[in-house]
Amino acid sequence: MKHFVVLVNKNNRRVGVEEKIKAHKEGKLHRAFSVFVFNSNWELLLQQRARNKYHSAGLWSNTVCSHPEPNETYMQAVHRRLKEEMGFDCRVKRLFCFTYKVNFDNGLIENEYDCVFVGKFDGEPKLNKREVMNYKWIPFKKVINDVKLNPNKYSVWFKIVLKKMNLSQIKKVLR
Repeated sequence: MKHFVVLVNKNNRRVGVEEKIKAHKEGKLHRAFSVFVFNSNWELLLQQRARNKYHSAGLWSNTVCSHPEPNETYMQAVHRRLKEEMGFDCRVKRLFCFTYKVNFDNGLIENEYDCVFVGKFDGEPKLNKREVMNYKWIPFKKVINDVKLNPNKYSVWFKIVLKKMNLSQIKKVLR
């Protein structure tokens, strides 16, 4: 089954639709989102991407990341993917949006207008093993330190977003 992404300009205005892999091969700017879910102890839920992912397979990353489909809002897509990948849903709020562009060794290019969402959940995920091979809850400060010590264990966008976040900002948004 082919998946499609929404192509946008630098202001996140829709300019078209493209098949997902083609957009990544050609490096076209498109919508994406990253979800960071915390528990009541302010531990971050990380996922380890499945080995069959088209890039960044086996790397640790934020709770969920994906692309809105052409007929979806960001919020609809976030809730859909939380359920599809992690087996739960929770209230989320948008924190910020940014663009980034990264070339991967396999020839694919991430050129994304990425909106970052945060949420809270105090349960255990029910992993979709086609999407996620493992998970862990980890204190936010410990994640930041481990990314500095072991950057090759984490996805590129996760490292970029972490540099733009701080726990006091997240706590304020999730009140």
